[in-house]
This record gives sequence, structure tokens and C-alpha cells, in this order.
Amino acid sequence: MTLSVFVTGTDTGCGKTRVSCALLAALINAGFSAGGMKPVATGATRIGAQWVHEDVKALVAASNVAIPRRYVNPYLFAPACSPNIAAEQTGSHIELASILQAYRDCQSRADAIVVEGVGGWCVPFSDDLWTEDLVRAINVPIILVVGVRLGCINHAVLSARAVAQAGLPLLGWVANIVDPGTHALDAVLATLTRHIAVPCITRIDWTPAATAADLAPKFRILVDRMTRRFRS
Repeated sequence: MTLSVFVTGTDTGCGKTRVSCALLAALINAGFSAGGMKPVATGATRIGAQWVHEDVKALVAASNVAIPRRYVNPYLFAPACSPNIAAEQTGSHIELASILQAYRDCQSRADAIVVEGVGGWCVPFSDDLWTEDLVRAINVPIILVVGVRLGCINHAVLSARAVAQAGLPLLGWVANIVDPGTHALDAVLATLTRHIAVPCITRIDWTPAATAADLAPKFRILVDRMTRRFRS
């Protein structure tokens, strides 16, 4: 079996990749072989003959196992938009079976897999396939990354409630301070703490130069929890 977790967020740019890479570093520090996966990514850039996505690139760099890119990121699109629209515009269709096979291939190569979502929680891959369906199919617990800035209370509370209403396990949330100038920051964090039913895992302050290795200690307690959950 593989120790796995799904990292979702309040919206695009909330810090999912930053948290995913830090969690990978924490898992590696704990002695696991760990790999990142981003099943669907939009907004790729063409460099020479290759299409490149910065999130996928970061996840690969943060992993300590070599997993073929076609498994790490089975669906990659150039349009920077919702996956269902990107797939439609490029004449593609995102298939759950293909993602599940890629996930199993990733699992076979590592002790732990950190699966990063795309955008926020309520993101469609097609009219009848949503992030919720993917997470239910791979059957892993969830971490919610809250990009702390104006408007985040609405996004975070709605996202946490949606996960709960889906009957899926939410391990906790991460306060990622994307706007250090947020008005009444401490009050915002206190409000989030009161109204999100699961605990805050950690707070990440605005430190753009911080690496995944720098942030890894913030996730040591979470890795311990995940390990106990995995072994129980």
C-alpha cells in the first residue's frame, strides 16, 4: 500500500504546489520514497518541442523517485482555463480510468504519493467528472490550502463544507499567507479557525524565497498523523 494525500485549494494561485512540494520534502525527511502527481494541468508553455507546466516541474523536482512524466501528469493543456474547457478546446476528453491507471503506476514506484489538484475544489474535468469524483475514486484524505487574502473566508468555508458534504476525509487546512497586507490578518485567521471544522495544520508566512526543504518542518506533525492513519 501507498501513503497518499490529495492537496486541494480555495482557488488558483492559493499555494497548492508550494504546500505539495513542502509535504513531499517532509515525507522524504521521514524516510519515505515520495513522488508528486498532478493528474490534470492547464496553462502549459511550449519550450522547444516540449510542453512544460511549472507546477508539474516543481513536483518532479521535489520527488526523490523517478516517475515517468506521463504518469505524473497524464493530462496537460495549453489553454489557461478550467480543465473541462481546455479539454473541449483541444478536442480531448479527460477520462477517470486513465487518471486512475496513472495513479496506480505512480503508487508502484513510491511509498508516498502527493496528488495535487487543479484550481479549487469544485472544478470540472467534464460535465460528468469533477475533482470530487477523482478523489473518491483514488480514496485518499484531503488537505485544503487556503490562500489567505481578501475573500478567502468565503472560499475556504465553502470549500471545507463541500468536502464534508461529499463525505470525504479532510485532514486539515493550511493557512498560506499570499497577501501579507491582508486587513486584520489575525482576525481573518481566527475566523477561519472557528468556522472550518478541521484543524489548521500550519501557517506559511509570505516568504517567496523559502524552499520546499525550508518549509518541510512545518509538516512533520502532519506526516506523523498520516503515518499513524496509514498503519491503523
